[in-house]
Amino acid sequence: MRATIRFLLGAHARELPDVDPTRTVLQYLREDEALCGTKEGCAEGDCGACTVTLAERDGRGGIRYRAVNSCIMFMPALDGRQLLAVEHLADDCGGLHPVQQAMVDHHASQCGFCTPGFVMSLATLYMAGDNPGRDDTADALAGNLCRCTGYRPILDAARAALAQPARSGDEATISLRARLDALDTDSETLAVEGAGRRYVAPRSLAELTAILTREPSALILGGGTDIGLWVTKQHRDLPLTVATERVAELRQVTDTDTHVTIGGAVTYADATARLAALHPAIGPLIRRIGSRQIRERGTIGGNLANASPIGDMPPLLLALDAVLILASADGLRRVPVTEFFRSYRTTALGPGEVLAAIEIPRPAAELRLGVYKVSKRFDQDISGVCAAFAVTLAEGRVQSARIAFGGIAATPARAHAAEAALNGAPWSAEGLRAAMDAIDDGFTPISDMRASAGYRKLVARNLLLKFHLENPADLADAIALRLDLAEGMRA
Repeated sequence: MRATIRFLLGAHARELPDVDPTRTVLQYLREDEALCGTKEGCAEGDCGACTVTLAERDGRGGIRYRAVNSCIMFMPALDGRQLLAVEHLADDCGGLHPVQQAMVDHHASQCGFCTPGFVMSLATLYMAGDNPGRDDTADALAGNLCRCTGYRPILDAARAALAQPARSGDEATISLRARLDALDTDSETLAVEGAGRRYVAPRSLAELTAILTREPSALILGGGTDIGLWVTKQHRDLPLTVATERVAELRQVTDTDTHVTIGGAVTYADATARLAALHPAIGPLIRRIGSRQIRERGTIGGNLANASPIGDMPPLLLALDAVLILASADGLRRVPVTEFFRSYRTTALGPGEVLAAIEIPRPAAELRLGVYKVSKRFDQDISGVCAAFAVTLAEGRVQSARIAFGGIAATPARAHAAEAALNGAPWSAEGLRAAMDAIDDGFTPISDMRASAGYRKLVARNLLLKFHLENPADLADAIALRLDLAEGMRA
């Protein structure tokens, strides 16, 4: 095992022993390297002031660039990668990077506190060389908040910088790839210890489950987008973390004619294209799960295993009847997602088990699927209610219905009573009204900072109505329902 973290800081190799494995990359940059351009705004991955770029080998001979939040990323995550902060963008003669120059030219900074984070988000796009459109650029900046400049001049700067010719040639990619290879981080398991805390990054599923068998109290670490806050906000001590991100079996995405299987350590960013291809309703949901910085680190498996009742993926997976594959030293077992969430923050995972994969059925062509997230703001916000509806119709009647909600119960949950009211019934205003009433009877939501209980119940009902209006049995049915609603409003 190797006890030192090896990475590139800009152009310079670093090998760090005795590192506290819960020390954040932001702390390291500012306190150890005196690179203070990267700022701490929120320490929870919400404002983007701490954004840095990670460059890593993509497995196909190229380089993948990721914009990430350094405030909630632990130091061992740098191993085998290149870390770029805003200080690394200028050329050897001190000339500004094209993104920096565009920010100057378009007056896109005032107080400047948030500016390095914006620059790094845009520089990541620039280095990737994808020539993004305005929507993709806006998405890349959705995790960066500015309180004084406003976003128009920043978007103007982005358009000017990203319109320039190709930014990274084959020679640069080959050179960086060779330097990352030279770090030799693939031959041994990383096992870091510092400040009385331990971190292990096993390289195979067998090694991972063996460690979890020996160390049943170990904390399983995915992308750390939740666990990072345990350290920065709750100041919790994490004696032993076992990371999943290097386990080859957990990093795979496989397709068959009937299913897409997502490994438990696959990030949202790496799974987006495959999931979005399953159905048009899925891509817009994933686009609203955190920011791009969060999706570059956060894993779908971690989102499920933390069992948050307000997670955005569980309602979709419940509606699609997904199956979770759990692994331990004794082998694999399959658990329907409907049986995975036991109670608040409690799952079917047993001692020594890890969520190895999520098996998602391909929606049938006739399936009508709707996924809706309601939150106080569109970007970078936690759901008040998240809902997923999967309905199959035959001759104007509901052949099957699966309805799931997040945010209105102690766990993500199916609305079984509403499903029963719909199954076999006409897909009409009368059947819909019975299902909406059943939603009321089936849940007792809480009131909190995101929404009141009454608001949640009303939203849950109205999301089913919205889905029905968007998926009428036929045009006559749609007109009748709209007239019925109008009459109800007049009454």
